[in-house]
Amino acid sequence: MHQLNSVLPKDIAIYKIFAIHDDAHARFDAVSRTYKYFAHTQKNPFVYPLSWQCPPTLDFDAMNQAAEHLLRYTDFTSFSKLHTDVKTNNCRVTYARWAKEGDQWVFTITADRFLRNMVRAIVGTLVDVGRHKITIEQFCEIIEKKDRCKAGTSMPGNALFLWDVAYPYEIE
Repeated sequence: MHQLNSVLPKDIAIYKIFAIHDDAHARFDAVSRTYKYFAHTQKNPFVYPLSWQCPPTLDFDAMNQAAEHLLRYTDFTSFSKLHTDVKTNNCRVTYARWAKEGDQWVFTITADRFLRNMVRAIVGTLVDVGRHKITIEQFCEIIEKKDRCKAGTSMPGNALFLWDVAYPYEIE
């Protein structure tokens, strides 16, 4: 582990090495993935650049009310990068919520799969709800229109992290 970490770039670290089943596949065997998007409301050099500095007036309650609706939909075309080579834009979101963690707000979202750019587009559209640029009803209409041009701007990628991947079995 030490030898691998000594040759890897500073933004990649190995904490554990273990054997897995010969037929296990890290991507295709996963049953869910969890992403976190980090935001802070006051200038903070200790979290920059791994967090997005958001307006202190964002309405996180409204953003959470809108995020709850994500669990009711399966087609997320409105939040997908255009012209990707996927067979379906259907995903099953099982959790989506903003929570205060210390001095930061963290959006956590879990689904069986994600489309390219999906989380950043969802966060951008939720921010529009939090700024009161769109209502929760309009947020739902954006999803139903299945049109990427109707959704909000994609948020910067530097604050987005793949947090967890779940498998249906023990891979060790």
